[in-house]
Amino acid sequence: MSWFFLFLAGCMEILGVIAMKKLVLTKRKIYLLAILVQFSLSFGFLSLAMREISMATAYAIWAGIGAAGGVIVGVVFFKESKSLMKLFFLALILASSVGLKWIS
Repeated sequence: MSWFFLFLAGCMEILGVIAMKKLVLTKRKIYLLAILVQFSLSFGFLSLAMREISMATAYAIWAGIGAAGGVIVGVVFFKESKSLMKLFFLALILASSVGLKWIS
């Protein structure tokens, strides 16, 4: 169940970043509330995951999910650049997260 909580924490972080981008683009205050809710849920799920997963592993994977998700969402939904180097480093983030899960 801890790994599921960690996955949810990463997804909430991605949603928080999406809300942050929408706030910057639209200046609508509802996105401020969304940011607060999403990051609160993200930290809550992360703390639940850390009950059974070491802090170092949980934090690194959580950050990896958020970073990789942020890149993917930026490229797909916000038309950010998708250079070969960006995709290479995204693959490294994903490979590192899988590696940390594998050795845990």
